[in-house]
Amino acid sequence: MVAVLLVGGWAYWSSRPVPGSIELIEDAPSSVDAGGPTPTAKVATPKATAAPTGDAGVPEARTDAGQVLASFGWGSGAGNLGHSRPDEANAEAPMSLTIDALGQVWILDQVNERLVKLDRSGKQVGTVPLTVQAAQDVVVGPDGTVMVLDRLVDKSIALIGPDGKPRGELPLLGKGLEEGGAVTGVFSDGKDVYVEREHGDSVRVGSTSGEANKERPEIPGRPAGDGRTYLTAGIVDGATGTVMVTAIDREPQAHRFTRQLSLGQPVIGLNALDADRSGIIYLGTIIELPGSTAEVPVFGIALLCLDPLDGRPLGQTRFPANSMPEETFRELTVLPEGGVLFLERTPAGPRVVRYGCGP
Repeated sequence: MVAVLLVGGWAYWSSRPVPGSIELIEDAPSSVDAGGPTPTAKVATPKATAAPTGDAGVPEARTDAGQVLASFGWGSGAGNLGHSRPDEANAEAPMSLTIDALGQVWILDQVNERLVKLDRSGKQVGTVPLTVQAAQDVVVGPDGTVMVLDRLVDKSIALIGPDGKPRGELPLLGKGLEEGGAVTGVFSDGKDVYVEREHGDSVRVGSTSGEANKERPEIPGRPAGDGRTYLTAGIVDGATGTVMVTAIDREPQAHRFTRQLSLGQPVIGLNALDADRSGIIYLGTIIELPGSTAEVPVFGIALLCLDPLDGRPLGQTRFPANSMPEETFRELTVLPEGGVLFLERTPAGPRVVRYGCGP
């Protein structure tokens, strides 16, 4: 059975990254092969094959210090992001970040009840007040509409126009979704607004104009940033570090590949799954590093980039995971031109750090 643990709000510890490699252990048939999974399958079952050798090997991981795009202090004023550690509730810090079509970065600063917008250079250029009570995720559509997810209290998606003015809300609950807590992300595909259900299929709840969709059709995965792919991923065996990624073509919803990989260290969670504009697929994994113990856990992030046609690993980068206890929802976001932004939390304050992926 595939245990799917993707994004969605867990705290991790970190230490320095270590070099490593990933092993390709099996590959499912491509969409041109007979007997592939149906388009509606959440995760395909791959057939076992011999592990490739020689030229089919995977590049060694590289460690990356990253490029700091922006740094903040903890607080409520300009240049700060909110931070809260109540005695009888989960610690909170910014839970999500995303990037819009203009290259501007949006950070969900829910403690201060606002969105913080940065320009391409990382300079803060504005804030927008939140209109929901328990925001956890944010995404910006191609038309500039900002979508803010509240799955637990208001159980809706707040829509904010490019002018910063509220545009209405889309209800979460309805056909295909009975519980707000089952939502594991909000996504935009053109003018359509989707919510992902338990890291599997996604439900179209409406449009960026604010019109709710009564039929609420479903798609087999999350819409990726290349505009051509639906993606799902899961942990096959956490102890051995075995993960799986499935890609489905949007048109005509045909299975493209299922790729199973072993990272060489235990995997405790996945924290990113998307594609850049060119189609390169990015999978973020939380791995347990050598030297980790039950008393002192040591974790890092292994970022894999995969070939869009067959899922072959093109490279991987490792860097420290967040070490503070605050809950998070979307701490990695894929850049359209390639690479990722990581919302790092430090005792001095949060930082937005850019990482590449590759040999």
